[in-house]
Amino acid sequence: MEVILLEKVENLGNLGDRVNVKPGYGRNFLIPSGKATPATEEHIKAFEARRAELEKTAADGLSEAEARRDKIGDMIITIKAKAGDEGKLFGSIGTADIAAAIVADGVEVERSEVRLPEGAFRQLGEYRIQLHLHTDVNTELTLVIEAE
Repeated sequence: MEVILLEKVENLGNLGDRVNVKPGYGRNFLIPSGKATPATEEHIKAFEARRAELEKTAADGLSEAEARRDKIGDMIITIKAKAGDEGKLFGSIGTADIAAAIVADGVEVERSEVRLPEGAFRQLGEYRIQLHLHTDVNTELTLVIEAE
């Protein structure tokens, strides 16, 4: 299935690229989420008419993500949680908890932007967290989990 990308998609292409994808990926994810449109003649003409508007929107999104990255800088987030004597948490600290702590410090971050490749944290300590703010903007911050 050939589609035209309406925004930059990680590991696929940039705005305006015509790419071949598997039909299910195009039909079930790219097209419904507004990231692509089928590459028919009428859609190509409509895309070319809207190209400047889409490029401006993409540039605004990138500059907004870079501004948030600059706000985060070398931020240190501290979360207090109940823990046992050996430092094992009663429960875990996941993406929702981390995103809520960052928002409480004044920077807007979505839960989906927090990357935890090894899963939720279950021990007290200090960790480096990856944030994926935009397809071109990644940053890190320090998370400290302390006992209550």
